[in-house]
Amino acid sequence: MIFRDASVEDIPGIQRVRNSVQENVLSDPSRVTNEDVARYLMHRGKGWVCENEGSIVGFAIADLEENNIWALFIKPEFEGFGIGRALQMKMLNWYFSTGKDHLWLGTEPGTRAERFYRNTGWTHTGKHGDNELKFEMTREQWKKLKG
Repeated sequence: MIFRDASVEDIPGIQRVRNSVQENVLSDPSRVTNEDVARYLMHRGKGWVCENEGSIVGFAIADLEENNIWALFIKPEFEGFGIGRALQMKMLNWYFSTGKDHLWLGTEPGTRAERFYRNTGWTHTGKHGDNELKFEMTREQWKKLKG
């Protein structure tokens, strides 16, 4: 597995991963355009990918404007190998290195993602929108997470 910074050339692979998931599925995949992904990668924040044999199998994108995790997704057949944790730590290390003190994300209740965030130091703080749970992490929580 190779972990690296994402670039606009990775967008087709990022979209394949995003549209392969079985939880937190987009009701309309056309609503997240290549231009949206490029804007988050190049202007609003930063992204990372995990490659296996030259194919993107996971990605994460942090948004500095909204102080949130815009995306963290792994192809279903690659779940359970530590890819999500590795991408999350790369993302959190970068995010908090920018001087930010607080980060949030939303995810569907009852999913593997919810369990993942609960198990990796995030605090459930309520609801986000109609159908999602809101989780938050502070700089202090991140420091404890990274040891």
